[in-house]
Amino acid sequence: MLDDLKLIHERDADDTLGIAERQYRQLQYAAEITPNVPAGRLLNVVYAGMGGSSLAPSFVPTWPTVAVPFEIVKGYDIPRYVGEQTLFIAASYSGNTEETLEALSQAEAKGARIAIIAGGGKLADIAREKGYPLGLLPKAEQPRYAVFYNFRILLTMLQQAGLVGQDALDELAAAHGFLEEAVKGWVATVPTSKNPAKQLALECIGKSAVIYAGPKLASAAYKWKISFNENAKQIAWWNFYPEFNHNEFIGWSKQPTDKPYAVIDLRSNLEHPRVQKRFEVSERLLSGMRPSPHVVEVQGNTMLEQLLWTVSFGDFVTLYVGLLNGLNPAPVELVEKLKKELV
Repeated sequence: MLDDLKLIHERDADDTLGIAERQYRQLQYAAEITPNVPAGRLLNVVYAGMGGSSLAPSFVPTWPTVAVPFEIVKGYDIPRYVGEQTLFIAASYSGNTEETLEALSQAEAKGARIAIIAGGGKLADIAREKGYPLGLLPKAEQPRYAVFYNFRILLTMLQQAGLVGQDALDELAAAHGFLEEAVKGWVATVPTSKNPAKQLALECIGKSAVIYAGPKLASAAYKWKISFNENAKQIAWWNFYPEFNHNEFIGWSKQPTDKPYAVIDLRSNLEHPRVQKRFEVSERLLSGMRPSPHVVEVQGNTMLEQLLWTVSFGDFVTLYVGLLNGLNPAPVELVEKLKKELV
């Protein structure tokens, strides 16, 4: 089926595969923050965002990293330590996410330095009304398809605040060529026999995916989990080494006896050597107790390249799983229904 281009076109009515193929262009997005985020001594950064709007900041602890505590808030309430030396970034693609709007109001009450990332809505209105730095997200079919736009805006804000250097923005922009070349092997016109994304998708049909990574690619494993949920409409889980070996490792050994899972290991040669060894030893010790993992040897010479490669490869895999499930990967109707019920 995955080599039937006519059928793929019919099911992929929103051209999600095309969006995934073009994502590399987002890395060179000329993000304009109006006004600029003021530089000054900061004790910490708190980023409030839900769903697809929380994906970009999850990359920061891996690359480029910052020298102050960086926390992501996924809910209504903010940490007690937020204060006048906190850079508080409120992000929502729609600009109307109720959890983020509530978190923003709490940050304002504490006198935090505010910046906004939004595609419009109430957040953008608040930013303009109060003069907060605003980074506008370009139009996208779904928030999860604007992750690299969001990442570019976030890094620009961190650069203006003096938390990362211009070299980080330059490296991100330069990585577009690497990613452009990588995705050529995963597009729909590449037959299954030569397409690793299609091959892995076929292994995941009818199974719940369980994705593992080391600490450096933990955010990518989380992105895979979300992509299985939203693109394939399929339940999935994720975890990371070495924490896996202290609890979940044992969970595979006995129950349930029947294990209808597709285990996926995202393995990086840039992880700590002991983490790399844990993957190998764990696979051997769990042989016969869980499905053999599908090992993804992550490509790229730098941590940034590996992060982008892994995220993009996961997008293609999960989009193909969605198409194999007979679905249009783009819509998330149940989320929209929930929002209406909560009004």
